[in-house]
Amino acid sequence: MTLATLDWAVLLAYLAAILLIGFYFARRNTSTEEYFVGGRRFRGWVIGLSLVGTSISSVTFLAYPADAFKTGWLRYLPNLALPLALLMAARVFLPFFRRGNMTSAYQFLEQRFGPSVRVYGALAFIVAQLVRLAMILYLLSLLILQLVDVSPTVAIIAAGLFVGLYTIVGGIDAVIWTDVMQTLVLLIGGLLCIWVVVDALPGGLGQVFREAGAAGKFALAEWRDGEPQPVRWGLSLSEKTATMMLFIGLTNWLTEYSSNQNTVQRYCASRSTREARRGLWVYLFTALPVWAFYMLLGTALWVFFQHFPDPMATAVLAGTEKAEAILPWFITEYLPAGLAGLVVAAALAAAMSSLDSSINSVTTVSIVDLYRRHLRTGLDDRHYLRVARAVAAAVTGLMILGALWLNGAHTHTLQDTSTILVSLFGGGMLGLYLLGFLSRRGDARAAWWGILCTLAFTSWTVLTNEGLLPAALSAPFDLYYTGLIGNLVMFAVGYGAASLWPRRAA
Repeated sequence: MTLATLDWAVLLAYLAAILLIGFYFARRNTSTEEYFVGGRRFRGWVIGLSLVGTSISSVTFLAYPADAFKTGWLRYLPNLALPLALLMAARVFLPFFRRGNMTSAYQFLEQRFGPSVRVYGALAFIVAQLVRLAMILYLLSLLILQLVDVSPTVAIIAAGLFVGLYTIVGGIDAVIWTDVMQTLVLLIGGLLCIWVVVDALPGGLGQVFREAGAAGKFALAEWRDGEPQPVRWGLSLSEKTATMMLFIGLTNWLTEYSSNQNTVQRYCASRSTREARRGLWVYLFTALPVWAFYMLLGTALWVFFQHFPDPMATAVLAGTEKAEAILPWFITEYLPAGLAGLVVAAALAAAMSSLDSSINSVTTVSIVDLYRRHLRTGLDDRHYLRVARAVAAAVTGLMILGALWLNGAHTHTLQDTSTILVSLFGGGMLGLYLLGFLSRRGDARAAWWGILCTLAFTSWTVLTNEGLLPAALSAPFDLYYTGLIGNLVMFAVGYGAASLWPRRAA
Protein backbone atom coordinates (compact mmCIF):
# COMPACT_ATOMS: atom_id res chain seq x y z
CA MET A 1 0.00 0.00 0.00
CA THR A 2 1.40 3.38 -1.01
CA LEU A 3 0.06 6.88 -0.32
CA ALA A 4 0.71 10.10 -2.21
CA THR A 5 2.11 13.19 -0.52
CA LEU A 6 -1.35 14.79 -0.37
CA ASP A 7 -2.70 11.66 1.34
CA TRP A 8 -0.01 11.86 3.98
CA ALA A 9 -0.80 15.54 4.55
CA VAL A 10 -4.50 14.74 5.11
CA LEU A 11 -3.68 11.82 7.39
CA LEU A 12 -1.19 13.78 9.50
CA ALA A 13 -3.61 16.71 9.81
CA TYR A 14 -6.26 14.34 11.14
CA LEU A 15 -3.87 12.80 13.69
CA ALA A 16 -2.76 16.27 14.80
CA ALA A 17 -6.39 17.30 15.33
CA ILE A 18 -6.99 14.24 17.53
CA LEU A 19 -3.92 15.04 19.62
CA LEU A 20 -4.92 18.69 20.00
CA ILE A 21 -8.36 17.68 21.29
CA GLY A 22 -6.70 15.57 23.98
CA PHE A 23 -4.45 18.40 25.17
CA TYR A 24 -7.27 20.96 24.96
CA PHE A 25 -9.35 19.01 27.49
CA ALA A 26 -6.34 18.26 29.72
CA ARG A 27 -6.77 21.63 31.46
CA ARG A 28 -10.29 20.71 32.59
CA ASN A 29 -9.23 17.56 34.38
CA THR A 30 -8.89 18.83 37.92
CA SER A 31 -11.07 16.15 39.54
CA THR A 32 -12.00 12.51 39.05
CA GLU A 33 -15.60 13.62 38.40
CA GLU A 34 -14.33 15.47 35.32
CA TYR A 35 -11.82 12.82 34.30
CA PHE A 36 -14.31 9.93 34.48
CA VAL A 37 -17.69 11.45 33.54
CA GLY A 38 -16.90 14.91 32.15
CA GLY A 39 -18.80 16.76 34.85
CA ARG A 40 -22.01 14.96 33.74
CA ARG A 41 -22.88 17.67 31.20
CA PHE A 42 -22.94 15.94 27.78
CA ARG A 43 -25.86 16.37 25.40
CA GLY A 44 -27.63 13.35 23.98
CA TRP A 45 -26.43 13.83 20.38
CA VAL A 46 -22.80 13.88 21.56
CA ILE A 47 -23.31 10.71 23.62
CA GLY A 48 -25.02 8.97 20.70
CA LEU A 49 -22.31 9.75 18.15
CA SER A 50 -19.58 8.78 20.60
CA LEU A 51 -21.29 5.40 21.12
CA VAL A 52 -21.22 4.86 17.37
CA GLY A 53 -17.48 5.56 17.28
CA THR A 54 -16.84 3.25 20.21
CA SER A 55 -18.84 0.36 18.74
CA ILE A 56 -17.18 0.47 15.30
CA SER A 57 -13.72 -1.02 15.66
CA SER A 58 -11.17 -1.61 12.92
CA VAL A 59 -12.54 -5.15 12.72
CA THR A 60 -16.00 -3.80 11.82
CA PHE A 61 -14.60 -1.25 9.36
CA LEU A 62 -12.91 -4.01 7.38
CA ALA A 63 -15.15 -7.00 8.12
CA TYR A 64 -18.53 -5.60 7.07
CA PRO A 65 -17.45 -4.67 3.51
CA ALA A 66 -15.40 -7.89 3.33
CA ASP A 67 -18.39 -10.07 4.21
CA ALA A 68 -20.73 -8.32 1.79
CA PHE A 69 -18.11 -8.48 -0.97
CA LYS A 70 -17.49 -12.19 -0.63
CA THR A 71 -20.93 -13.38 0.52
CA GLY A 72 -24.20 -11.61 1.34
CA TRP A 73 -25.76 -9.65 4.18
CA LEU A 74 -26.12 -12.40 6.79
CA ARG A 75 -23.67 -10.62 9.14
CA TYR A 76 -26.12 -7.71 9.36
CA LEU A 77 -28.98 -9.83 10.71
CA PRO A 78 -28.05 -9.76 14.47
CA ASN A 79 -28.02 -5.94 14.30
CA LEU A 80 -31.77 -5.95 13.69
CA ALA A 81 -32.24 -6.89 17.35
CA LEU A 82 -30.71 -3.56 18.40
CA PRO A 83 -33.99 -1.54 18.53
CA LEU A 84 -35.57 -3.96 21.03
CA ALA A 85 -32.38 -4.02 23.12
CA LEU A 86 -32.20 -0.22 23.24
CA LEU A 87 -35.88 0.05 24.16
CA MET A 88 -35.25 -2.26 27.12
CA ALA A 89 -32.06 -0.40 28.02
CA ALA A 90 -33.78 2.99 27.97
CA ARG A 91 -36.67 1.84 30.16
CA VAL A 92 -35.09 -0.76 32.45
CA PHE A 93 -31.30 -0.42 32.68
CA LEU A 94 -30.56 3.26 32.23
CA PRO A 95 -32.68 4.56 35.18
CA PHE A 96 -30.81 2.29 37.62
CA PHE A 97 -27.45 3.76 36.60
CA ARG A 98 -28.68 7.35 36.66
CA ARG A 99 -29.70 7.08 40.33
CA GLY A 100 -27.23 8.20 42.95
CA ASN A 101 -24.63 9.72 40.59
CA MET A 102 -23.06 6.38 39.68
CA THR A 103 -19.79 6.35 37.77
CA SER A 104 -19.29 2.61 37.25
CA ALA A 105 -21.56 -0.17 36.02
CA TYR A 106 -20.41 -2.32 38.93
CA GLN A 107 -21.59 -0.01 41.68
CA PHE A 108 -25.04 -1.42 40.95
CA LEU A 109 -23.78 -4.94 41.67
CA GLU A 110 -22.67 -3.90 45.16
CA GLN A 111 -25.96 -2.17 45.87
CA ARG A 112 -27.85 -5.27 44.80
CA PHE A 113 -25.60 -8.19 45.80
CA GLY A 114 -22.74 -6.86 47.90
CA PRO A 115 -19.07 -5.85 47.50
CA SER A 116 -17.69 -9.27 46.49
CA VAL A 117 -19.90 -9.45 43.39
CA ARG A 118 -18.90 -5.91 42.48
CA VAL A 119 -15.24 -6.89 42.61
CA TYR A 120 -15.91 -9.93 40.40
CA GLY A 121 -17.75 -7.81 37.83
CA ALA A 122 -14.97 -5.21 37.79
CA LEU A 123 -12.17 -7.78 37.41
CA ALA A 124 -14.07 -9.68 34.69
CA PHE A 125 -14.51 -6.44 32.75
CA ILE A 126 -10.86 -5.43 33.12
CA VAL A 127 -9.55 -8.79 31.88
CA ALA A 128 -11.93 -8.85 28.89
CA GLN A 129 -11.07 -5.26 27.94
CA LEU A 130 -7.32 -5.83 28.17
CA VAL A 131 -7.70 -8.73 25.73
CA ARG A 132 -9.84 -6.55 23.44
CA LEU A 133 -7.33 -3.69 23.59
CA ALA A 134 -4.43 -5.94 22.59
CA MET A 135 -6.47 -7.44 19.74
CA ILE A 136 -7.54 -4.11 18.26
CA LEU A 137 -4.07 -2.56 18.58
CA TYR A 138 -2.56 -5.59 16.87
CA LEU A 139 -5.06 -5.28 13.99
CA LEU A 140 -4.37 -1.54 13.79
CA SER A 141 -0.66 -2.28 13.45
CA LEU A 142 -1.39 -4.49 10.44
CA LEU A 143 -2.96 -1.51 8.68
CA ILE A 144 -0.04 0.72 9.62
CA LEU A 145 2.39 -1.85 8.17
CA GLN A 146 0.65 -1.44 4.82
CA LEU A 147 1.25 2.31 4.96
CA VAL A 148 4.84 2.63 6.12
CA ASP A 149 7.91 0.46 5.94
CA VAL A 150 8.52 -0.18 9.65
CA SER A 151 8.75 -3.25 11.83
CA PRO A 152 5.60 -4.61 13.53
CA THR A 153 7.12 -3.69 16.89
CA VAL A 154 7.52 -0.04 15.90
CA ALA A 155 3.99 0.08 14.47
CA ILE A 156 2.45 -1.35 17.65
CA ILE A 157 4.43 0.86 20.05
CA ALA A 158 3.87 4.06 18.02
CA ALA A 159 0.11 3.50 17.63
CA GLY A 160 -0.32 2.48 21.27
CA LEU A 161 1.57 5.48 22.62
CA PHE A 162 -0.34 7.88 20.37
CA VAL A 163 -3.78 6.67 21.50
CA GLY A 164 -2.62 6.36 25.09
CA LEU A 165 -1.25 9.92 25.14
CA TYR A 166 -4.42 11.81 24.24
CA THR A 167 -6.54 9.45 26.36
CA ILE A 168 -4.33 9.83 29.46
CA VAL A 169 -4.17 13.62 29.33
CA GLY A 170 -7.70 14.31 28.07
CA GLY A 171 -9.84 11.88 30.09
CA ILE A 172 -13.44 11.13 29.12
CA ASP A 173 -13.87 14.58 27.51
CA ALA A 174 -11.17 13.79 24.96
CA VAL A 175 -12.49 10.26 24.48
CA ILE A 176 -16.06 11.36 23.75
CA TRP A 177 -15.22 14.30 21.50
CA THR A 178 -12.58 12.40 19.52
CA ASP A 179 -15.09 9.57 19.14
CA VAL A 180 -17.59 12.05 17.70
CA MET A 181 -14.96 13.32 15.28
CA GLN A 182 -13.95 9.78 14.37
CA THR A 183 -17.59 8.83 13.69
CA LEU A 184 -17.89 11.72 11.24
CA VAL A 185 -14.63 10.73 9.55
CA LEU A 186 -15.93 7.16 9.23
CA LEU A 187 -19.09 8.42 7.52
CA ILE A 188 -17.17 10.68 5.15
CA GLY A 189 -14.66 7.95 4.32
CA GLY A 190 -17.37 5.46 3.41
CA LEU A 191 -19.26 8.03 1.35
CA LEU A 192 -16.13 8.81 -0.64
CA CYS A 193 -15.58 5.14 -1.45
CA ILE A 194 -19.19 4.69 -2.60
CA TRP A 195 -18.98 7.86 -4.67
CA VAL A 196 -15.90 6.62 -6.54
CA VAL A 197 -17.59 3.26 -7.25
CA VAL A 198 -20.88 4.79 -8.41
CA ASP A 199 -19.09 7.36 -10.56
CA ALA A 200 -17.14 4.60 -12.32
CA LEU A 201 -20.18 2.46 -13.13
CA PRO A 202 -22.23 3.54 -16.19
CA GLY A 203 -25.52 2.79 -14.43
CA GLY A 204 -24.53 4.37 -11.12
CA LEU A 205 -26.10 3.25 -7.86
CA GLY A 206 -29.05 1.68 -9.67
CA GLN A 207 -26.64 -0.69 -11.40
CA VAL A 208 -25.28 -1.79 -8.03
CA PHE A 209 -28.76 -2.72 -6.78
CA ARG A 210 -29.79 -4.41 -10.04
CA GLU A 211 -26.72 -6.56 -10.56
CA ALA A 212 -26.09 -7.38 -6.92
CA GLY A 213 -29.77 -8.17 -6.36
CA ALA A 214 -29.86 -10.51 -9.36
CA ALA A 215 -26.80 -12.34 -7.97
CA GLY A 216 -28.32 -12.71 -4.50
CA LYS A 217 -25.73 -10.45 -2.89
CA PHE A 218 -28.31 -8.82 -0.61
CA ALA A 219 -29.59 -12.16 0.68
CA LEU A 220 -29.56 -13.07 4.37
CA ALA A 221 -27.88 -16.34 3.45
CA GLU A 222 -24.73 -18.38 3.85
CA TRP A 223 -22.60 -18.82 0.75
CA ARG A 224 -21.29 -22.12 -0.49
CA ASP A 225 -19.46 -22.58 -3.79
CA GLY A 226 -20.26 -19.02 -4.78
CA GLU A 227 -24.02 -19.43 -4.36
CA PRO A 228 -26.38 -18.15 -1.62
CA GLN A 229 -27.84 -20.83 0.63
CA PRO A 230 -30.80 -19.37 2.58
CA VAL A 231 -30.72 -20.00 6.32
CA ARG A 232 -33.71 -21.59 8.03
CA TRP A 233 -36.04 -19.71 10.33
CA GLY A 234 -36.72 -21.63 13.49
CA LEU A 235 -35.42 -22.48 16.94
CA SER A 236 -32.38 -24.73 17.09
CA LEU A 237 -29.26 -25.21 19.20
CA SER A 238 -27.55 -27.49 16.71
CA GLU A 239 -27.36 -25.11 13.72
CA LYS A 240 -27.32 -21.40 12.94
CA THR A 241 -30.84 -20.27 12.04
CA ALA A 242 -32.03 -16.74 11.34
CA THR A 243 -34.21 -16.75 14.45
CA MET A 244 -31.34 -17.87 16.66
CA MET A 245 -29.04 -15.26 15.15
CA LEU A 246 -31.57 -12.62 16.18
CA PHE A 247 -31.57 -14.06 19.71
CA ILE A 248 -27.75 -13.96 19.72
CA GLY A 249 -27.88 -10.34 18.56
CA LEU A 250 -30.38 -9.46 21.28
CA THR A 251 -28.20 -11.15 23.93
CA ASN A 252 -25.09 -9.31 22.77
CA TRP A 253 -26.81 -5.93 22.61
CA LEU A 254 -28.49 -6.35 25.99
CA THR A 255 -25.10 -7.27 27.49
CA GLU A 256 -23.59 -4.15 25.92
CA TYR A 257 -26.26 -1.84 27.32
CA SER A 258 -26.73 -3.41 30.73
CA SER A 259 -23.23 -4.19 31.98
CA ASN A 260 -20.53 -2.76 29.71
CA GLN A 261 -18.67 0.10 31.38
CA ASN A 262 -17.96 1.72 27.98
CA THR A 263 -21.71 2.26 27.59
CA VAL A 264 -22.73 2.81 31.21
CA GLN A 265 -20.09 5.52 31.56
CA ARG A 266 -21.87 7.38 28.74
CA TYR A 267 -25.15 7.10 30.66
CA CYS A 268 -23.47 8.62 33.70
CA ALA A 269 -21.76 11.38 31.69
CA SER A 270 -25.06 12.61 30.23
CA ARG A 271 -26.65 15.84 31.43
CA SER A 272 -29.87 14.10 32.45
CA THR A 273 -31.77 10.83 32.08
CA ARG A 274 -33.64 12.38 29.18
CA GLU A 275 -30.39 13.28 27.41
CA ALA A 276 -29.00 9.79 28.05
CA ARG A 277 -32.10 8.26 26.44
CA ARG A 278 -31.79 10.67 23.55
CA GLY A 279 -28.22 9.48 23.11
CA LEU A 280 -29.44 5.90 22.74
CA TRP A 281 -31.87 6.89 19.99
CA VAL A 282 -29.22 8.96 18.20
CA TYR A 283 -27.01 5.88 18.36
CA LEU A 284 -29.76 3.62 17.00
CA PHE A 285 -30.65 5.84 14.04
CA THR A 286 -26.97 6.41 13.23
CA ALA A 287 -25.42 2.99 13.82
CA LEU A 288 -27.92 0.85 11.90
CA PRO A 289 -27.60 2.96 8.71
CA VAL A 290 -23.81 3.15 9.09
CA TRP A 291 -23.48 -0.64 9.36
CA ALA A 292 -25.87 -1.10 6.41
CA PHE A 293 -23.88 1.49 4.48
CA TYR A 294 -20.62 -0.39 4.98
CA MET A 295 -22.33 -3.62 3.92
CA LEU A 296 -23.54 -1.77 0.82
CA LEU A 297 -19.97 -0.62 0.18
CA GLY A 298 -18.82 -4.25 0.07
CA THR A 299 -21.67 -5.14 -2.29
CA ALA A 300 -20.83 -2.16 -4.50
CA LEU A 301 -17.18 -3.24 -4.63
CA TRP A 302 -18.32 -6.67 -5.86
CA VAL A 303 -20.24 -5.04 -8.75
CA PHE A 304 -17.31 -2.70 -9.43
CA PHE A 305 -14.81 -5.52 -9.78
CA GLN A 306 -17.18 -7.47 -12.03
CA HIS A 307 -16.69 -4.66 -14.55
CA PHE A 308 -13.11 -3.78 -13.70
CA PRO A 309 -11.39 -7.14 -13.05
CA ASP A 310 -8.51 -7.05 -10.61
CA PRO A 311 -6.15 -9.85 -9.46
CA MET A 312 -6.72 -9.02 -5.77
CA ALA A 313 -10.51 -9.14 -6.11
CA THR A 314 -10.28 -12.44 -7.96
CA ALA A 315 -8.00 -13.86 -5.26
CA VAL A 316 -10.37 -12.77 -2.48
CA LEU A 317 -13.37 -14.36 -4.16
CA ALA A 318 -11.33 -17.53 -4.77
CA GLY A 319 -10.30 -17.66 -1.12
CA THR A 320 -6.57 -17.31 -1.70
CA GLU A 321 -6.52 -13.81 -0.13
CA LYS A 322 -8.30 -12.67 3.02
CA ALA A 323 -11.56 -10.82 2.34
CA GLU A 324 -10.54 -8.05 4.75
CA ALA A 325 -7.84 -7.02 2.26
CA ILE A 326 -10.33 -5.83 -0.37
CA LEU A 327 -11.17 -2.41 1.10
CA PRO A 328 -7.54 -1.37 1.84
CA TRP A 329 -6.63 -2.48 -1.69
CA PHE A 330 -9.43 -0.42 -3.23
CA ILE A 331 -8.49 2.62 -1.13
CA THR A 332 -4.87 2.73 -2.24
CA GLU A 333 -5.29 1.54 -5.83
CA TYR A 334 -8.48 3.29 -6.94
CA LEU A 335 -9.07 6.40 -4.83
CA PRO A 336 -7.64 9.76 -5.99
CA ALA A 337 -4.84 11.38 -4.01
CA GLY A 338 -6.19 13.15 -0.94
CA LEU A 339 -9.31 11.01 -0.77
CA ALA A 340 -7.23 7.93 0.00
CA GLY A 341 -5.62 9.72 2.94
CA LEU A 342 -9.02 10.64 4.37
CA VAL A 343 -10.36 7.09 4.04
CA VAL A 344 -7.22 5.67 5.67
CA ALA A 345 -7.85 8.17 8.46
CA ALA A 346 -11.33 6.64 8.75
CA ALA A 347 -9.79 3.20 9.13
CA LEU A 348 -7.48 4.50 11.86
CA ALA A 349 -10.45 6.28 13.47
CA ALA A 350 -12.35 3.01 13.71
CA ALA A 351 -9.56 1.51 15.78
CA MET A 352 -8.68 4.54 17.89
CA SER A 353 -12.28 5.21 18.93
CA SER A 354 -12.45 1.72 20.41
CA LEU A 355 -9.03 1.87 22.04
CA ASP A 356 -9.45 5.23 23.79
CA SER A 357 -12.85 4.27 25.19
CA SER A 358 -11.56 1.01 26.61
CA ILE A 359 -8.44 2.61 28.16
CA ASN A 360 -10.58 5.21 29.93
CA SER A 361 -13.23 2.73 31.07
CA VAL A 362 -10.66 0.27 32.47
CA THR A 363 -9.04 3.17 34.32
CA THR A 364 -12.40 4.25 35.73
CA VAL A 365 -13.30 0.76 36.95
CA SER A 366 -9.83 0.24 38.44
CA ILE A 367 -10.09 3.42 40.51
CA VAL A 368 -13.79 3.55 41.37
CA ASP A 369 -14.49 -0.13 41.99
CA LEU A 370 -11.16 -1.38 43.30
CA TYR A 371 -8.61 1.23 44.37
CA ARG A 372 -10.85 3.89 45.95
CA ARG A 373 -13.43 1.38 47.20
CA HIS A 374 -11.12 -1.27 48.73
CA LEU A 375 -7.40 -0.43 48.60
CA ARG A 376 -7.05 3.26 49.57
CA THR A 377 -10.27 4.72 50.92
CA GLY A 378 -11.07 8.26 52.02
CA LEU A 379 -8.10 10.07 50.45
CA ASP A 380 -8.07 13.45 48.73
CA ASP A 381 -9.59 13.49 45.24
CA ARG A 382 -6.35 14.84 43.76
CA HIS A 383 -4.64 11.64 44.84
CA TYR A 384 -7.18 9.52 42.97
CA LEU A 385 -6.79 11.71 39.87
CA ARG A 386 -3.01 11.22 39.90
CA VAL A 387 -3.43 7.47 40.33
CA ALA A 388 -6.03 7.42 37.53
CA ARG A 389 -3.51 8.90 35.09
CA ALA A 390 -0.92 6.37 36.25
CA VAL A 391 -3.41 3.51 35.76
CA ALA A 392 -4.26 4.79 32.26
CA ALA A 393 -0.54 4.76 31.46
CA ALA A 394 -0.23 1.22 32.84
CA VAL A 395 -3.23 0.06 30.78
CA THR A 396 -1.59 1.57 27.69
CA GLY A 397 1.59 -0.36 28.48
CA LEU A 398 -0.30 -3.64 28.96
CA MET A 399 -2.16 -3.04 25.71
CA ILE A 400 1.13 -2.60 23.86
CA LEU A 401 2.68 -5.67 25.50
CA GLY A 402 -0.39 -7.74 24.65
CA ALA A 403 -0.31 -6.64 21.01
CA LEU A 404 3.42 -7.44 20.81
CA TRP A 405 2.70 -10.90 22.20
CA LEU A 406 -0.08 -11.44 19.68
CA ASN A 407 2.25 -10.36 16.90
CA GLY A 408 4.53 -13.27 17.78
CA ALA A 409 1.68 -15.77 18.15
CA HIS A 410 0.01 -17.84 15.47
CA THR A 411 -3.38 -16.74 14.16
CA HIS A 412 -4.97 -19.81 15.74
CA THR A 413 -3.55 -18.81 19.11
CA LEU A 414 -4.71 -15.23 18.62
CA GLN A 415 -8.31 -16.18 17.95
CA ASP A 416 -8.52 -18.89 20.58
CA THR A 417 -6.90 -16.84 23.34
CA SER A 418 -9.36 -14.01 22.80
CA THR A 419 -12.38 -16.31 22.64
CA ILE A 420 -11.38 -18.32 25.71
CA LEU A 421 -10.60 -15.36 27.98
CA VAL A 422 -13.65 -13.33 27.00
CA SER A 423 -15.94 -16.37 27.33
CA LEU A 424 -14.57 -17.30 30.74
CA PHE A 425 -14.55 -13.86 32.32
CA GLY A 426 -17.46 -12.20 30.52
CA GLY A 427 -19.86 -15.14 30.35
CA GLY A 428 -23.23 -14.74 32.02
CA MET A 429 -22.84 -11.04 32.86
CA LEU A 430 -26.20 -10.19 31.29
CA GLY A 431 -27.87 -12.93 33.34
CA LEU A 432 -26.34 -11.51 36.52
CA TYR A 433 -27.59 -8.00 35.79
CA LEU A 434 -31.05 -9.23 34.79
CA LEU A 435 -31.23 -11.08 38.11
CA GLY A 436 -30.53 -7.77 39.82
CA PHE A 437 -32.76 -5.63 37.61
CA LEU A 438 -35.81 -7.89 37.37
CA SER A 439 -35.87 -9.52 40.80
CA ARG A 440 -35.36 -8.47 44.38
CA ARG A 441 -34.78 -12.04 45.50
CA GLY A 442 -31.36 -13.32 46.57
CA ASP A 443 -28.12 -11.75 47.71
CA ALA A 444 -24.40 -12.43 47.18
CA ARG A 445 -24.84 -16.15 47.87
CA ALA A 446 -27.33 -16.55 45.01
CA ALA A 447 -25.17 -14.43 42.70
CA TRP A 448 -22.05 -16.47 43.45
CA TRP A 449 -23.84 -19.76 42.80
CA GLY A 450 -24.84 -18.38 39.42
CA ILE A 451 -21.30 -17.13 38.73
CA LEU A 452 -19.65 -20.44 39.67
CA CYS A 453 -22.07 -22.53 37.62
CA THR A 454 -21.64 -20.21 34.63
CA LEU A 455 -17.82 -20.43 34.92
CA ALA A 456 -18.12 -24.23 35.00
CA PHE A 457 -20.39 -24.15 31.95
CA THR A 458 -18.10 -21.88 29.91
CA SER A 459 -15.04 -23.93 30.92
CA TRP A 460 -16.82 -27.02 29.62
CA THR A 461 -17.53 -25.35 26.27
CA VAL A 462 -13.91 -24.16 26.01
CA LEU A 463 -12.65 -27.72 26.57
CA THR A 464 -15.15 -28.92 23.95
CA ASN A 465 -13.95 -26.29 21.48
CA GLU A 466 -10.33 -27.32 22.04
CA GLY A 467 -11.17 -30.99 21.50
CA LEU A 468 -9.92 -31.93 24.95
CA LEU A 469 -13.01 -33.91 25.97
CA PRO A 470 -14.21 -37.32 24.78
CA ALA A 471 -17.20 -37.22 22.43
CA ALA A 472 -19.58 -38.39 25.16
CA LEU A 473 -18.71 -35.35 27.32
CA SER A 474 -18.66 -32.75 24.55
CA ALA A 475 -21.27 -30.00 24.35
CA PRO A 476 -24.32 -31.23 22.41
CA PHE A 477 -25.02 -27.81 20.87
CA ASP A 478 -23.41 -25.40 18.42
CA LEU A 479 -20.76 -23.46 20.38
CA TYR A 480 -22.06 -20.31 18.67
CA TYR A 481 -24.76 -20.32 21.37
CA THR A 482 -22.40 -20.47 24.36
CA GLY A 483 -23.07 -16.87 25.41
CA LEU A 484 -26.84 -17.18 25.11
CA ILE A 485 -26.97 -20.40 27.14
CA GLY A 486 -24.44 -19.08 29.67
CA ASN A 487 -26.67 -16.12 30.49
CA LEU A 488 -29.66 -18.44 30.92
CA VAL A 489 -27.57 -20.61 33.28
CA MET A 490 -26.55 -17.54 35.31
CA PHE A 491 -30.11 -16.27 35.70
CA ALA A 492 -31.72 -19.68 36.34
CA VAL A 493 -29.16 -20.83 38.92
CA GLY A 494 -29.09 -17.44 40.64
CA TYR A 495 -32.88 -17.27 40.84
CA GLY A 496 -33.08 -20.86 42.03
CA ALA A 497 -30.43 -20.27 44.69
CA ALA A 498 -32.32 -17.19 45.84
CA SER A 499 -35.29 -19.46 46.59
CA LEU A 500 -33.10 -21.58 48.89
CA TRP A 501 -31.36 -18.64 50.57
CA PRO A 502 -33.70 -15.67 50.83
CA ARG A 503 -32.15 -12.23 50.79
CA ARG A 504 -30.74 -11.20 54.16
CA ALA A 505 -32.21 -8.12 55.79
CA ALA A 506 -29.97 -5.09 55.39
